[in-house]
Amino acid sequence: RVFKWLIEKCNDTLVDASLKKANFCAVLDIAGFEIFEYNGFEQISINFVNEKLQQFFNHHMFVLEQEEYVREGIEWEMVDFGMDLEATIHLMEKPMGLLAILEEETMFPKASDKSFEDKLKENLLGKTTAFLKKQPGCRDKSAHFAIAHYAGVVNYNLTDWLTKNKDQCNDTVVDQMKKCDNALVVYLFRDHPGQPEEAVKDKKKGKDAGPKVFKTVSSAFRSQLDALLTTLNSTDPHFIRCIVPNNFKTPGLLDSALVMHQLTCNGVLEGIRICRRGFPNRTVYPDFVHRFIIIKPKEVHACAPDLKMGAKIILDSCECMNDKWRLGHTKVFFRAGAMGALEETREESIKAILNYIQALGRGYLSRSEERRVGKECR
Repeated sequence: RVFKWLIEKCNDTLVDASLKKANFCAVLDIAGFEIFEYNGFEQISINFVNEKLQQFFNHHMFVLEQEEYVREGIEWEMVDFGMDLEATIHLMEKPMGLLAILEEETMFPKASDKSFEDKLKENLLGKTTAFLKKQPGCRDKSAHFAIAHYAGVVNYNLTDWLTKNKDQCNDTVVDQMKKCDNALVVYLFRDHPGQPEEAVKDKKKGKDAGPKVFKTVSSAFRSQLDALLTTLNSTDPHFIRCIVPNNFKTPGLLDSALVMHQLTCNGVLEGIRICRRGFPNRTVYPDFVHRFIIIKPKEVHACAPDLKMGAKIILDSCECMNDKWRLGHTKVFFRAGAMGALEETREESIKAILNYIQALGRGYLSRSEERRVGKECR
């Protein structure tokens, strides 16, 4: 509640009464998938968020690319890169999934860690590829099950999950918070339902106050996550990938295994895979022809002003560009690394022209020298 209040104060400084639109700043800082020796309720919550955000990242990173391919008339089989995470997300979210079973067991007064474990394995083990038995080599000998996350297989220990999932704040304590002398505390608990006056009166009269609203940590967590993804889907997000070079805060030290693990877990390698499958580099026809006309100048001038045909002539003449390009309605698309090969071909063409000019110059100088020597001899 204090953290949320701090964010509200930060956004208050961005309010400008003279503007019709509202400005606000939102920074989503996620440490990434957590895979420790002991992974509990906190880790599965964080890893579930990362699973959803990774799906959003994969979808957002390539959906615009694929839509542009369609607009440009390029033959392309649409691929949903978010499907790689679908099994784990479905395991967590489905009606009788892990979170639903956790909610159900939390409601039962006699439920225990053992009954929770039995129910999970009865409903999930063998029925989904994402839910697994404890994996060999697990350092936590008391781990109960494993989940195949995007970042890797994680062994979880469900001890005290039912207790941690209960978010009950005593109504009397809340009422005291609302009546205290500290204005900030009163403000922080202003929207907490606490103990309604009607319920207090009924209790004094010995009446039943009615069913109590029971809210768990996981249900509140899911509603906040849904709201977050709704917000993200309505924005144009920018992704910043932070890499920790080593675990010792030592300058100049790069732990290659640690860095590679992070690149795998935070989606950078996935981004590279997406780029390699598609056509990440593109340029409009006028710019392309202007730069690379030197490769086939006569042929391109002959087909002017059809720039698309000129681009095709240039690319067809380069054997190194085989199946590494596509022609759209307004742009030329290239696979990753193809532009480098094309630039080398351009450099070779320029080199050939310069060699020809140098040959003309050397020939002229040689003939001039020969004539001069001949005159002196005569």
